[in-house]
Amino acid sequence: MIGRLIEKLIDFFFGCRHSRFSFPVTIRGAGRRPQAAGLTGTYVACLDCGKEFPYDWQEMRIISSNAERRQYVASLAEKHAA
Repeated sequence: MIGRLIEKLIDFFFGCRHSRFSFPVTIRGAGRRPQAAGLTGTYVACLDCGKEFPYDWQEMRIISSNAERRQYVASLAEKHAA
């Protein structure tokens, strides 16, 4: 917990601003799936630092925060329940 907080603080002051991204990549098949693609099946990568982010192809936006990830999962659950 403390380590993650320190990492975020250092990233805030010295880290990448993630302003340039790759084109969204959708993973098909049973091959290696990056962790970022685990949520939506699609991800983008920062062209400056290489960090990968889940990408919502339907909404055409990057899912960057944990709150957005929880909201995305909840919306999927609602769609499947209906």
